[in-house]
Amino acid sequence: RMPLSSKSFVQATAALLLVGLLALLSIVGTNIFLVQESQVHLDEVTEGRLARRAAIDLHDALLTAETSQRGYIITGDAAYLEPYASAVAAIPSYVESLDEILATNDQLSASVDKLREDVAARLEELQETLGLAQAANEAGAIERITAGRGKAAMDGATSFIDGLIISIDQHLADSVASQSNTNAALRVVAILGGLIILAVVGGAFWAIMNYTQELAKARAAVEEANADLEERVRERTTDLRKANDEIQRFAYIVTHDLRAPLVNVMGFTSELEAGVQSVKAYMETQAVDEADQAAAEARTAATEDLPEAVNFIRAATRKMDGLINAILKISREGRRQLKPEPVNLQTLAANSTAAVHHQVAESDGEIITDIRVNSLITDKLSIEQVLGNLLDNAIKYQHPDRPLRVEIRANHAPANRVEIEVQDNGRGIAESDHERVFELFRRSGAQNHPGEGIGLAHVRTMVRSLGGDITLTSTLGKGTTFKINLPRDLRSYLGSIGA
Repeated sequence: RMPLSSKSFVQATAALLLVGLLALLSIVGTNIFLVQESQVHLDEVTEGRLARRAAIDLHDALLTAETSQRGYIITGDAAYLEPYASAVAAIPSYVESLDEILATNDQLSASVDKLREDVAARLEELQETLGLAQAANEAGAIERITAGRGKAAMDGATSFIDGLIISIDQHLADSVASQSNTNAALRVVAILGGLIILAVVGGAFWAIMNYTQELAKARAAVEEANADLEERVRERTTDLRKANDEIQRFAYIVTHDLRAPLVNVMGFTSELEAGVQSVKAYMETQAVDEADQAAAEARTAATEDLPEAVNFIRAATRKMDGLINAILKISREGRRQLKPEPVNLQTLAANSTAAVHHQVAESDGEIITDIRVNSLITDKLSIEQVLGNLLDNAIKYQHPDRPLRVEIRANHAPANRVEIEVQDNGRGIAESDHERVFELFRRSGAQNHPGEGIGLAHVRTMVRSLGGDITLTSTLGKGTTFKINLPRDLRSYLGSIGA
């Protein structure tokens, strides 16, 4: 297979960044448009419901006034006048509410003027007949009622109200359907956008890992070269270090540039979530007629579908943020300046053991050290992090059926090198995963602990930056032994590569 060159890596990275930027702009623009459309539909639904309520209240008040007035005329009982007075007092406010709600509709606004006249005529007729009845002129009151003027006014008002309710119901159904379509489109755009961005990030990670693997293979070839080719090895190693620095820079650039659009997506997601919560809260306070399918669908969209879509976007962006942070962590470590200094392995191992003593003691475990190397010159922080990661790994993946036992050993090795071993009796690693666990974002076995899969990849990166290598031997169910081979003096290694 042809290796991935620096030029093709840059081109692939630039293309992925461009696709990610276009996808982000499309998502943001479409989301803004769809949210605005959804708000318009919601306003229409709210206005329609208010108009419908006012029309029904007006009709009920007219019927109450008519019924109470006639009850009084027939029985002469003054108790009938109480609901009559309440209804007559409320009717003007209902008419004004309808007038305000329908003011923007020229056609209906003109009809409201006719309604106002009919209502006034009906109230006038009711008051006149009531006055006659109170004056004991029942015959006159009945004659005024049978004249039909009040009935005509009532019929006109009723006809307008019935027509208005039918029109509002149809408009509400259309608005709810439009809002449902808008919500569905918003959900689809959010999901597709999230998938596209994840694909872009995945492609960037693939390019980085592929390039890193090519560098690892090249470095392995240098290590296997004949000792007589020392000058050639030195030149090749220098090229590799430059290439490694380049990949670290590219990794930092890729993840840094991806973070900016990701932050925008997370910000807009928060705004979208706040909007959805407002819609959800409003819809939950509204009574929904189970027979009204459109209203039920609107309630479901606002209270279930939209929150589900927002949660999906939120989970996707959190996952993406974790992956970007993992890449940045390795990138920063690779760019850190190493500081060779004398390191007492016995003391360092004791400090690392003490740091995790309480975790080991909780399961009646133990850590045993056998350090037969007095000291070496290397980067102390890197060695501390390597041992810390391996001990954390042993604790995290200890076998549930037995107390944890960890042994840390250090011995001299040929060619002025040191070999450090960390052996545990934990769950072990399947043979097929022995190399896989050192790869970025790869994990082995049952994943009952949180993590991004960068621990051992980070360890290998640090060990190799110190001029060494790390391997493992393991039997599934019995335990794992990590072997670290390092130069005794890091300065000689850095000098050989021109660092």
